[in-house]
Amino acid sequence: MKFTLSWLKEHLDTTASIDEITYALTDLGLEVESVEDRGAKLADFTLGYVKSAEKHPDADRLQICQVETDEGVQQIICGAPNARQGITVVVAKPGVYVPGIDTTIGVGKIRGVESFGMMASERELELSEEHDGIIELPSGAVGDRFTDWLAENDPAKVDPVIEIAITPNRPDALGVRGIARDLAARGLGTLKQRDIPAVEGQFPCPITVTIDADTLAQCPVFYGRVIRGVKNGPSPEWLQDKLRAIGLRPISFLVDVTNFFTYDRNRPLHVFDADKVAGNMLRVHRAEGGETLVGLDDKEYTFSEGMTLISDAEKVESIAGVMGGAETGCSMETENVFIEAAYFDPVRTAYTGRALKINSDARYRFERGIDPEWTPYAIEHATQMILDIAGGEASEVVVAGRVPDFSRAYKLDAARVQSLVGMTISESEQRKTLTSLGFRLEGDMAKVPSWRPDVQGEADLVEEVARIASLTKLQGRPLPRLTPGVPKPVLSAMQRREAIARRTCAALGYNECVSYSFIDQASAASFGGGTDDTRLENPISADMSHMRPSLLPALLQAAARNQARGFADMALFEVGPVFTGGEPGEQHLQVSGVLVGRTGPKDVHGASRNVDLFDVKADIEAILASIGAPAKVQINR
Repeated sequence: MKFTLSWLKEHLDTTASIDEITYALTDLGLEVESVEDRGAKLADFTLGYVKSAEKHPDADRLQICQVETDEGVQQIICGAPNARQGITVVVAKPGVYVPGIDTTIGVGKIRGVESFGMMASERELELSEEHDGIIELPSGAVGDRFTDWLAENDPAKVDPVIEIAITPNRPDALGVRGIARDLAARGLGTLKQRDIPAVEGQFPCPITVTIDADTLAQCPVFYGRVIRGVKNGPSPEWLQDKLRAIGLRPISFLVDVTNFFTYDRNRPLHVFDADKVAGNMLRVHRAEGGETLVGLDDKEYTFSEGMTLISDAEKVESIAGVMGGAETGCSMETENVFIEAAYFDPVRTAYTGRALKINSDARYRFERGIDPEWTPYAIEHATQMILDIAGGEASEVVVAGRVPDFSRAYKLDAARVQSLVGMTISESEQRKTLTSLGFRLEGDMAKVPSWRPDVQGEADLVEEVARIASLTKLQGRPLPRLTPGVPKPVLSAMQRREAIARRTCAALGYNECVSYSFIDQASAASFGGGTDDTRLENPISADMSHMRPSLLPALLQAAARNQARGFADMALFEVGPVFTGGEPGEQHLQVSGVLVGRTGPKDVHGASRNVDLFDVKADIEAILASIGAPAKVQINR
């Protein structure tokens, strides 16, 4: 999400610096990814004054200008039609990089005459698309930096551009208004009142709108009106500056209006050329499957059953919430326009956009959630802007469906901030915070504003309070000791014995195995198991069908695999649970081992022998002794 500082200040009355604003945004959870200083690339351009201009002897369209600069009078060849004596211009001296043409200016000869610099146009400085002539300034002192002149006379052109990362749970921050509201709640300024009165319709709307009954869940409400007699054309310079600053290309005023409100209020709109709407009717419906449309991106799309579409009497004209159609799009010749402000289901919009592989600003916002209650106000704001700039006469508003009711309220428990976050914030401060964010408090209940679909419980209220207060103020404090004296042992006697037995086996030279608790039925039966009580309902494989009654089958299989690979001498053990049945309590811990081969390499006397029962007995006695077993035990062979 990108916006300029001046755009933010249209909603926020603040004196905070750019550093204070960016720090607060990141701290509020709207992480600042970059701040673009648009004046930096123009820092080397200075003002000059054309003292004289004479026609080039070898070119009809070139002028040899003597330009007064901070380094004295310089000769500059210029082909702009407005290059003449007595104007203040923007000069790029040799060595200055010109971003619009990706060139560093040098001293050169043009038709045999030397030129020591360049006088720039707006497009060459990437200020606009204007390139019919060089920049003429109404005032300015020779040698002054052009960026200083812009900062004083046209600050919007060098306004810093802030880009923030938007998490999926904060769709309200996809509009400049939502960002300003957060900063105002933090205390960095006051949110400005931007409401306007409704525009009174001068005639009945000639285009009717209907929503099919089976489509109301996908489009609960649709507002529209016709404005006739508009004069479409390039947008005012202030609007073009806004759009260019955030990376959008101005197209025409009627189209730029929709882009403006998309970023200003997180409110996508669409405009139809009313004269191209067949039958003077629009219908919102579910696709039957197979319909096609050429979109505003000049690509043809084929729709699957269930997608939400807007059609006139003859054909599909728009993909609801995603993209409009090219055929009814507005052009410079458009005189009568139909404005659409509707609410589309986020999930259905996301499915449609993904299926069609369309990434648009409208889809991005609708699938995250816009403010449904601002729908009727959006069409009034757009209407007033069009009337103010393009003229015309507005019809009455037509409405299909009704604004969906997503109202909900949660209890505000002031003590939960302390218990959940660990911050001490007074109840009055908590209530003030929520009120400034748009929550309506009635007693101890907080009604969630319509633009915050992410708030879904009491814990979210705590999060909002803590976020505005700043989690950087959270101080670590040691927890009080809950029980005095020496704490009770954490491990049980059985857990301690298990650890000691495992450690003793390893000390005796055994290698530990860790095997599955599941074995095949035949192996289980050989060790007293394999009954239906221990059979698995959904085994992962046929040879893991039963719970193991002993650890020995897996150990014997491991020994066999090692012998097959040439490892004849080994000592393996495992400590783990075995199962005598399928009920709780029919499980116990077992220590098992396998000793195979010879006692080890030849000793100094050149003797080694096969392991025998007494080796096993000695190891068992050592393990029993380590876990505190009685001195006298009976070992059954």
